[in-house]
Amino acid sequence: MLTRETPVFIDGPCGQLEALSLNVAEASGVALICHPNPAQGGTMLNKVVSTLQRSARDAGLATLRFNYRGVGASAGSHDMHSGEVDDAEAVAHWLRRQYPQLPLTLLGFSFGGFVAASLGGRLESQGVEPAHLFMVAPAVSRLTAENPPAQRCPLTLIQPEADEVIDPQAVYAWSAGLGRAHELLKVAECGHFFHGKLTDLKDLLLPRLSN
Repeated sequence: MLTRETPVFIDGPCGQLEALSLNVAEASGVALICHPNPAQGGTMLNKVVSTLQRSARDAGLATLRFNYRGVGASAGSHDMHSGEVDDAEAVAHWLRRQYPQLPLTLLGFSFGGFVAASLGGRLESQGVEPAHLFMVAPAVSRLTAENPPAQRCPLTLIQPEADEVIDPQAVYAWSAGLGRAHELLKVAECGHFFHGKLTDLKDLLLPRLSN
């Protein structure tokens, strides 16, 4: 299996967005992966993002991860709100042009969980149904009426129980208030960045991405 990602640049709202793309032979779908808080050093090379990418790859999905505006070689400056969702939307439309027949799975870690969920909401409003949304230690407090999450696609939440960045109780409360079917997976004795638990994370993701 080809495992080396190819650097690409995608036209975004503020200029080019730096990305890493992996085409998989006979891919069953395509995965778009959103990285954590750019103002706190989050990039597409974050180790949790890398685990999401490898999990999707091993499940037979083509993958793409990218840097938001102002990160790495991506043009522009941080918005920390709708701007990063705008970036993700541009990348999603680029992916759909590259893989028009393949279902699109969205994955996001931390701030990226907010971005992926908001992107899913936008796509649904455009008549595009994501195959699945995975939110890992997600920044649920950022989800507002302006950037509502996806409502219809299958949803999996993965939350470390010892998260020192995102309050686990806030994620549990958000989950309880969703009012729709979804899956909440709690990872015991695990902090925000899954130190020593990346294999556990992959073990949770792989069978769900393979379905």
